[in-house]
Amino acid sequence: MSFNSSKPITTFFFIVIILALSLTSVFSFSVDLDQSLTYIWPLPAQFTSGNETLSVDPELSLALSGNGGRSRIVKEAFDRYKAIIFKQTSSRASVYKLLRGMRSGYDITKLSIIVHSDSEELQLGVDESYNLLVVKNSDHSIIGEATIEANTVYGALRGLETFSQLCSFDFETKSVQVYKAPWYIQDKPRFAFRGLMLDTSRHYQPVNVIKEIIESMSYAKLNVLHWHIIDEESFPLEVPSYPKLWQGAYTKWERYTVDDAYEIVSFAKMRGINVMAEVDVPGHAESWGAGYPDLWPSPTCREPLDVAKNFTFDVITGILADMRKIFPFELFHLGGDEVHTDCWNSTPHVKQWLQDHNMTTKEAYRYFVLRAQEIAISKNWTPVNWEETFNAFAKKLDPRTVVHNWLGPGVCPKAVAKGFRCIYSNQGVWYLDHLDVPWDNTYTAEPLEGIDEVSQQELVIGGEVCMWSETADSSNVQQTIWPRAAAAAERLWSRREAISSENITLTALPRFHYFRCLLNRRGVQAAPVTNFFARQPPTGPGSCYVQ
Repeated sequence: MSFNSSKPITTFFFIVIILALSLTSVFSFSVDLDQSLTYIWPLPAQFTSGNETLSVDPELSLALSGNGGRSRIVKEAFDRYKAIIFKQTSSRASVYKLLRGMRSGYDITKLSIIVHSDSEELQLGVDESYNLLVVKNSDHSIIGEATIEANTVYGALRGLETFSQLCSFDFETKSVQVYKAPWYIQDKPRFAFRGLMLDTSRHYQPVNVIKEIIESMSYAKLNVLHWHIIDEESFPLEVPSYPKLWQGAYTKWERYTVDDAYEIVSFAKMRGINVMAEVDVPGHAESWGAGYPDLWPSPTCREPLDVAKNFTFDVITGILADMRKIFPFELFHLGGDEVHTDCWNSTPHVKQWLQDHNMTTKEAYRYFVLRAQEIAISKNWTPVNWEETFNAFAKKLDPRTVVHNWLGPGVCPKAVAKGFRCIYSNQGVWYLDHLDVPWDNTYTAEPLEGIDEVSQQELVIGGEVCMWSETADSSNVQQTIWPRAAAAAERLWSRREAISSENITLTALPRFHYFRCLLNRRGVQAAPVTNFFARQPPTGPGSCYVQ
C-alpha cells in the first residue's frame, strides 16, 4: 500500500522562470503544474510529504556510515549529485544567506547515508531499496536533516537520485530548496531487470556517448545496459584471441578496444548499472568474415555462420572467453533471431554435413544455438536468447535460458508457463527506433499482461527498451532514447497499481513533461514529449513543461 501523498513539491520557482522570460516578450505566458501530483520520476513505492520549504546548504556535507561507510561508489555519487543539485549556485551563496536573514544557517547542511552491507557486487536482483527522510534541522529533534538508509550501495545510489529530484533551484533567492517537506520515502523497484539496449553496429557510438547514455539511464533508475556490440554490418570490438575480427569494423577509427569495454563496464557499475553484452549467432554475423572468411559458408553465403566447421565454434569460444574477462554480469545475450538458413542448403560442404548428420536446416539452426549456449554456460554465464529460439524449439533450450521477447505480445506468458524466465521488449511499444509510438503506448505497456499466477509473474525478470541504430548515431541517439525510455522506466520501477489506476493524461503526463525538462537541465538532449514523431524538435515557442 502507498502512503497518501496529498502534498507534493510546489512549482513556484517554475512560475518565476516563466514570468521572467515573459518580460522579454510581447506576450505573457503562465504555466501552472498540477500541485496535487508528485514530481519524482519514477514514482516511489511509498511516500508522505508536508507543507514546509527547506533550504539546502551549497556546502552540503556527506556523513557516510554503516558497513558500507567507506564505499567509493557512494562517495563519488554524492559528488556527482552535489554538482547537479548546486549547478546554479555560486560562491556568493553566503551573501544570499545573509540577505535572507538566515541567522542559524540552512535547514539542511548534511546528508547522512547509512549503507548496511559492504558488498559492492552488482548482479541481477541486487537490493536497490532505500528509505529517504528529509526534515528540518532542529535542536529539539533527534532525527537527522536528510538521511538515506539502504542495504546496499546501489540502493543508496537510487536514494541519491530521488533526493536530487527533491532539490530545486529558486531563482529569487538564488538558493536550492526542498518543497513540501518533510518527506518520508520508502522505495524499491518492481522488477530486477530494467534495461536499455544500445546497438553500436549499425552506427558506431563513441565511448563518451555511451557513457553519457549510461549516466542518463541512472536518472531514470534503469539498471541494465544491453550492449548490442556486433551485427552483420560491423564488428567493432577488439578480440585478442582472434585479432582479425575487428577488421569487420566500418573503419579503423570506429572500434572499441578491450580497455574501452572495461572502461564502459566500470563507469556503469559506479552508477549501479550492469552491462549485458550480446554476440548474436548464428545470424546477423556477416561482418565476422571480413577478418576470417572461413566463417562464411561461401563467398555468396555470408550468413548464417558456417555450422559445419568446428572453427566457427572455436571462434565463438575465443570471443566468449575474452569477453568473460570484461563483463561480470551473469547474463549474456546470444541473439539467435532472424536466422535465414536457405543458403546452407545451397552450399555444397554444408549440405553434405547436413546429410551426414541427418539434419534439416532448421535442426542445424537448433544445433548451433544449443552449442553456443553450452559454450556460454561453460563460462559461467546464463544465456539469453531472442524469442525465435523459444518459438522454434522451446523443449530443447537449456532450462536456464532467459527468453527475450520482441516480436509482439503474448510470448512471456507462454515462456513462463513452461518455466523459463522472460524479458519483455514488445517491439510495438518498446522499440525506440519506432518513431511513431506515442509516449502513452510506451507507458501503459505491461510486462505481466496475460500472466495471472504469482509464481509465473516472478519469472518475468523485467523488460528493456531497444535503441536500434539504423537511423541513429551520436547526432540524435539521445533524442531518440529520451524521454520515451523514461516512460518504460517508471513502468518497470513503480507499483503497477499506482501508475495504472487513473487517467494518465492527468496523473502521468504532467510529471513526464517535468522529468523531460529535468533531463534537459542536466544536459540530456531529451526530445519533446507529445510530438507525433519521437526526436522531432519543438514546433514553436513555448515552455518546456508543455512540449
